[in-house]
Amino acid sequence: MRTWNSGVPLVLLILSLLAGQSSAAEPATPSKKLILPGEAFLVAGRPAFILWPAEKDRRQPQPWILYAPTLPAYPDEHEKWMHEQFLAAGVAVAGIDAGEAYGSPHGRELFSALYDELTEKRGFANKPCLLGRSRGGLWVTSWACDHPEKVAGIAGIYPVFDLRTYPGLEKAAPAYHLTASELEAKLSESNPIARVAEIAKRKVPVFIIHGDDDKVVPLRENSSELAARYEAAGAKEAVTLVIAKGQGHNYWEGFFRCPELVQFAIEQARRGAAAP
Repeated sequence: MRTWNSGVPLVLLILSLLAGQSSAAEPATPSKKLILPGEAFLVAGRPAFILWPAEKDRRQPQPWILYAPTLPAYPDEHEKWMHEQFLAAGVAVAGIDAGEAYGSPHGRELFSALYDELTEKRGFANKPCLLGRSRGGLWVTSWACDHPEKVAGIAGIYPVFDLRTYPGLEKAAPAYHLTASELEAKLSESNPIARVAEIAKRKVPVFIIHGDDDKVVPLRENSSELAARYEAAGAKEAVTLVIAKGQGHNYWEGFFRCPELVQFAIEQARRGAAAP
């Protein structure tokens, strides 16, 4: 029998290499760079995360914030102070990478999978506060409209509510498995802004901070329109809209260090944990 120069039989070397290939084919441990202590894991085959409060600050049921968009870069360092405040208050933060879902049914299914994982297996409260940054507004609002009874409140940082403004129908349509014209024909049932009556009639509390010079996610068609629809539903008092003068879609510190938004999210998460 031929042998390798190490003296190991060639057949053993081949078996070893095959074993290495088999091991490499196994699912890798989920890797996500987290800005604060937490854990990364898979839910429905998708990367998910939890930022955990210190052990001494955790509760049963655990108050939490459902964050979006959980893409590889988010949440990012600009938000670190904000999330530190949540954790210091004993509120966990969690999210799932739904890809560029834009509020689509598939993205909502993944949100539900994470919700079920956390509430049924990890002792999380049945009513989280939702937090959507930018296009994350489409994610959280569409899920909230499906499940208003499971939402303690919604917070937003220059959030998108009307997918016609961002990302536009052409770009959003593939996430819905539709053409742009098909999606346009279904906007009354697909566009989050068209569905906010579902959360307004329940007076789900909302807090938003949005710049009045936002060219990417226009204030008027998004946050101001949501406030107008709440008012039309008789729920004006349930919405707080803070308009950041002269600010656009940027990294202005005031968006991510807004004490009122932080306090709102903490209070709603705690209220959700206290709900029957």
